[in-house]
Amino acid sequence: MKIEKLSLPDSAIDFLKSQGYEKLYPPQADCVKSGLLNGKSVLVSAPTASGKTLIAMLAMLRYLSKNKGKVIYLSPLRALAAEKFTEFKKLEKISIGNKIKTSISTGDFEHIEKNLENSNVLILTNEKMDSIIRHGAEWIEDIGLVISDEVHLIGDESRGPTLEMILTHLKLLDTKPQIIGLSATITNSNEIADWLDCKLIKNDWRPVPLSEGVCDGGKVTMSDGETFEVKPSLRGIPIDLGVQCVQQGGQSLVFAETRVRSKSLATKASDVISQLLQKKELTALEKTSKQILAENEHTEIVKTLAILVKKGVAFHHAGLNQKCRETVEKEFRKGTIKLLSSTPTLAAGVNLPARRVVISNINRYNAKVGANRPISILEYKQLCGRAGRPQYDKFGESIIVGNGNTEDLIDYYINGEPEPIISKITDDKSLRTHILSVVVTHPGIKKEEILEFFLETLGGLQSRKPTIKFAIDISLRFLSSEYLLVKKGERYAATEFGKKTSMLYIDPLTATYFRDAVENVSQDRKHPFGFLHLISNCEEFFPKFSLRKKDYESASLMIENHSSELLEPISEYDCSRSLLALQAWITESTELSLSDSLGIESGDMHRMTETANWLSYCLREISKHVERADLLEELGDLRRRIVYGIREELLDLVRVKGIGRVRARILFKNGIKNLNDLEKIPVNKLAEIDKIGSTIAKNIKTELRRVRY
Repeated sequence: MKIEKLSLPDSAIDFLKSQGYEKLYPPQADCVKSGLLNGKSVLVSAPTASGKTLIAMLAMLRYLSKNKGKVIYLSPLRALAAEKFTEFKKLEKISIGNKIKTSISTGDFEHIEKNLENSNVLILTNEKMDSIIRHGAEWIEDIGLVISDEVHLIGDESRGPTLEMILTHLKLLDTKPQIIGLSATITNSNEIADWLDCKLIKNDWRPVPLSEGVCDGGKVTMSDGETFEVKPSLRGIPIDLGVQCVQQGGQSLVFAETRVRSKSLATKASDVISQLLQKKELTALEKTSKQILAENEHTEIVKTLAILVKKGVAFHHAGLNQKCRETVEKEFRKGTIKLLSSTPTLAAGVNLPARRVVISNINRYNAKVGANRPISILEYKQLCGRAGRPQYDKFGESIIVGNGNTEDLIDYYINGEPEPIISKITDDKSLRTHILSVVVTHPGIKKEEILEFFLETLGGLQSRKPTIKFAIDISLRFLSSEYLLVKKGERYAATEFGKKTSMLYIDPLTATYFRDAVENVSQDRKHPFGFLHLISNCEEFFPKFSLRKKDYESASLMIENHSSELLEPISEYDCSRSLLALQAWITESTELSLSDSLGIESGDMHRMTETANWLSYCLREISKHVERADLLEELGDLRRRIVYGIREELLDLVRVKGIGRVRARILFKNGIKNLNDLEKIPVNKLAEIDKIGSTIAKNIKTELRRVRY
């Protein structure tokens, strides 16, 4: 089906053509035939790169050309949301009656930005949408089209229940919005489609044909029976497979089970890959390598990455900071990085296809069981879905590295059906969290009505009614006993504490933990270390790193030095590396020293401070609720220290935009200890200070006036 045949305004057709769209892929054509452009809801179950983004775009253009309501695009990840925002922002160029205004929101669950109300295309993370529902935003009733990406993640233990709740709320709206579900190929897609009242579009078509196989020793056996050899070397089979692909003119993506392994594999590949590069590629990579060093602290991981990038290889994992990850992704997309070794998180995030995907190990550490376990078939399908670059490759290859079990791996992973998606909504944490949010948004609701709502979830479809009723009863008893809910006759309402908990977007168990702790805080001293322990000890804190043997002495010393600040007893055995890192961060330890002493990289530190910032805000808000006004200033100061990574004496200086932890410390050492000192120093003298200069000095003075006056 050609683009110009679609029942869309001419301006929309012209736009799509300008973006290179000429003809619909089979899954896209199936959606149109099933009523996508007539407002029909569809669930698309199809492989990676089969054109699901265009399906979303067609639905948007159809809806916005005929309606004044809102389009919601739901993403499970911030990186994916940012990618889609860039893509959908282009729609603003089209004139289709209603002016298109696109906005994105991925954080700050306590507030709803004004721009969301004034936009008609909203790109949101699932958590942000859930928060908007809890806040009861008036414009929810204006939602006419919902596009939910990666719907199969409903089965995920951590993220799944939130997405399930959102889709349940939205499908029950009086306005009955059109729902477009975009999913990987899943076994029980019929069940998911029935639940969402969608027409199922199931299609295994890919723009680039995929061959799957297993390598044992030097022999690769593909699922169609074809075999070929790879020359084994001391580098190991995963890299031998990757190198072979590069030698044949392709790019290779090697999935490793751990961060350490991803770096090790990239290192092993570097020398042989560098010999395959052209002079102009080496020149470009040299420039990129220098950029990495210029923009980041010279931790061991950054220096290693810079060395490897020069040779046309890289690694990618959550320990790298955002700048490094983005640089690696950009260079891989450009084709200058030929081999990328990554942890599996990449498969669920940004779109980075390669001609050959190598799965170096099908085992993965499972924290629940404390041992390695084989990955799921669904995860395997996500990994191999990255094979084949549309417009570049005529084929894609996915190869599992086996160990004498070729036939078993082919039967189980390649020929096997992905696991069915099973709801996690009735898990204790999920249920108490989401029951509270339902009561907050529906004050005066009866228990029977709560049950009715949860029977509309996927869990309600998959579970027996008595089972759900029993689980709801348990959660209601907990929420009532902790004074998050009150019961008046047959009806439930949230207490002020319950409302606050739901709006803060934290687990009710965490809220009660915070409440009980701050109620008993002494008034005669400060407690920064105690608050950090409280924050790092709760369920929501992420990432958590346990102590290594060599950390116990440091932990014991830190606890001893800060014992007067503790809110509850703690031994080194209860301590975490994350707590040590946070304490070191707010006393101005550098990324380099955190990497060297605690093995915590800048990417982890960024997520840690981000989470700690949010939880310290929650702690401050709960302190308000329990009327501990005496703690508010201290918690506000702690929050800023977490954000900037500074000691207490620099708090005044960082109020000025353009002064961060480094400049603030330099100014302090030069006798400028507060805003009064900063105001007194002439701009020319300020410019003479290291890392300031005339331009920054003028900007600081301008910003200072805004702060003071």
